[in-house]
Amino acid sequence: MKKHNFSAGPSILPQEVFAKAAQGVLDLDGSGLSVLEISHRSKEFVNIHHQAKTLVKEVLNVPDNYHILFLSGGASTQFFMTALNILGDDQKAVYLDTGSWSSKAIKEARRYGQIEVIGSSKDKNYTYIPKDYEIPSDASYLHLTSNNTIFGTQFQEFPDTDIPLVCDMSSDIFSRAVDVTKFGIIYAGAQKNMGPAGTTLVIVRDDLVGQSGRDIPTILDYKTHIDKDSMFNTPPVFPIYVSMLTLKWLKGIGGVSAAAERNQAKAETLYHEIERNSLFEGVVVPEDRSKMNATFVLKDDNHLDAFLGACAEAGIVGVKGHRSVGGFRASMYNAMELDSVTALVQVMQEFEAKQ
Repeated sequence: MKKHNFSAGPSILPQEVFAKAAQGVLDLDGSGLSVLEISHRSKEFVNIHHQAKTLVKEVLNVPDNYHILFLSGGASTQFFMTALNILGDDQKAVYLDTGSWSSKAIKEARRYGQIEVIGSSKDKNYTYIPKDYEIPSDASYLHLTSNNTIFGTQFQEFPDTDIPLVCDMSSDIFSRAVDVTKFGIIYAGAQKNMGPAGTTLVIVRDDLVGQSGRDIPTILDYKTHIDKDSMFNTPPVFPIYVSMLTLKWLKGIGGVSAAAERNQAKAETLYHEIERNSLFEGVVVPEDRSKMNATFVLKDDNHLDAFLGACAEAGIVGVKGHRSVGGFRASMYNAMELDSVTALVQVMQEFEAKQ
């Protein structure tokens, strides 16, 4: 039976990437060595790393005044590393609180400067994106989370502001075109649209490096990793390799514009059924619905276990909602095909018919 993987992350990746990565584990490009055992200083990995950086720059149209880094520690490390590097002790940064991950970013950043939350959707359990807020001109940066995996909200447009945007794009990077010039820093854990867990992409504008004026531990200083081309310490070789393969796949299907069209079709198909089906209802206000993570609930929770059982019988996995929201969450990242969404819709329709 075909499995339809709606897991929020680590998540679905393209089948051809799995096949190439598996071959690379056994024999990397005819070298007789596994990608797991080659030196990160070898010409083989230097080439992989260069390709990965080049592909990021190409598919996102990253300008020359930005540095592309592959680091360890996940987006959670970037919650404090961003502030540590660009926020001075006597400076202020502003944040939008749209869910669990932005709340954690706020907590970590408060260790290094004055943090002001200028907008929050906590009052309605993060079911919308705040819109009525003012961005102070004296702030060092505005931090936001572009897509909120747990709650199923997404910024459809990014704020226009004269101060740098710092953005956690872990769960929707490469899913659509973005204007990188709007951002001072973009960071993203790999395990949604880019590759397996274990590496974090950081795109940082060169004029922000070294702006905090503080003495930073060597490994937490962006300048260290820029100067050493992400190889100050041993990088996460395998996740970078698989990320490179995934970016090649993305380029091959037409890049982020093609991915955006695919993702739009999947989201429309599922949200239409959520609205049509008499048993289900969406959690998020329609204008802020995520195209990556659709959250929805049953109008009668007594049917929850039965519906999850119906999903399992159809090979649908990973749809149980996060405990913060309950219900269901269908994650539809780049590699998911429309037929998987159609399979979920069919189960919803058949379940309705039986009630």
